[in-house]
Amino acid sequence: MKNQIILSLSILASTFVFAQAKKTKEYHGVSFYTETTINEVNVVINGAGVREKYFMDMYVAALYLKKKSTDASKIISADEEMGIHIKLISSMVTREKFKTSVTEGFKNASSGTATQEEQKKFMSFLSEEFKDGDKIYLDYVPSKGVKVYKNGELKGTIPGLEFKKALFAIWLGTVPAQESLKNEMLGKE
Repeated sequence: MKNQIILSLSILASTFVFAQAKKTKEYHGVSFYTETTINEVNVVINGAGVREKYFMDMYVAALYLKKKSTDASKIISADEEMGIHIKLISSMVTREKFKTSVTEGFKNASSGTATQEEQKKFMSFLSEEFKDGDKIYLDYVPSKGVKVYKNGELKGTIPGLEFKKALFAIWLGTVPAQESLKNEMLGKE
């Protein structure tokens, strides 16, 4: 009887540990969770792609949604939990280069509005130097806004759906940072 109890507890414990282990998938050499939570809501990876510049891989970005979609305009406009998770894979990505790229992205944004004040506040959340391996998470939470994390630390939140639309349009809009990255994030490649 004692052995049965020990065996049952061992099976239960291993089942619990297995259930807690998150599955990952590799994109361009970077592992991302296949599902995670944003604001305690389950989201799944929609796709992930690499940002290249001057023939160099700079970062890999993953798009997380409540339900997979290939419709960029619906994703941009949706007022529901979602996120863009970025992992830097090059020491060539500096804070200044990222800032320049994001500023250009906001100018090209086909949706939403990001005021100069919001853009400045957003970049202030990323004021520390960047290094290879850094993780930047841009998680949207309805009625709260875009929560900006760097290496697991919440740096701040920018409220408003309009800002989220403009920010997500940098990668998913009609003039994206990179067309192939957009297609990979949408799960099309």
